[in-house]
Amino acid sequence: MELLKFEDFYRDSRDACLRAVLVVTADPILAEDLVAEAFTRAWMSWRKVGRHPAPRAWVVRTALNTRVSWWRRRRHEVALAGHDAPADPQPQDVDPALLAALQGLPRRQREVVALRVLLDLDVETTAATLGIAPGTVTAHLSRAVAALRGALTTTSGTQEAER
Repeated sequence: MELLKFEDFYRDSRDACLRAVLVVTADPILAEDLVAEAFTRAWMSWRKVGRHPAPRAWVVRTALNTRVSWWRRRRHEVALAGHDAPADPQPQDVDPALLAALQGLPRRQREVVALRVLLDLDVETTAATLGIAPGTVTAHLSRAVAALRGALTTTSGTQEAER
């Protein structure tokens, strides 16, 4: 197996990884920081990461794990009130209505959507990345799609009525 050049991987994967992390965090600034940190770690361990069966998934999982680590360190330093709202501005290529609907989903469903839809990973790779069973991935994705369909249909219906 030939090792992909890090520069090519970064160029081809950065935006997809950023969108996937944004779906989970809903905070564009935090998502940028997490993805930058994850790509830094990927670069430092490129011999290992470059041979990973799903290096994009590795970057996203590392970014999300970093978020948990950062939160644990800072939870005593930062008053949590008022930090749940998404930061502005929203990225240009993510529909604000979709992002809002995604934030209504449970965390695990957001993670499954990010990996299966935005990174186009298969069920088995998604399951391995999240440490859950393949059937659980399928169930979470099915529930997420149904919830998103309902939320987006309601949102578009409300917008039509306002016109």
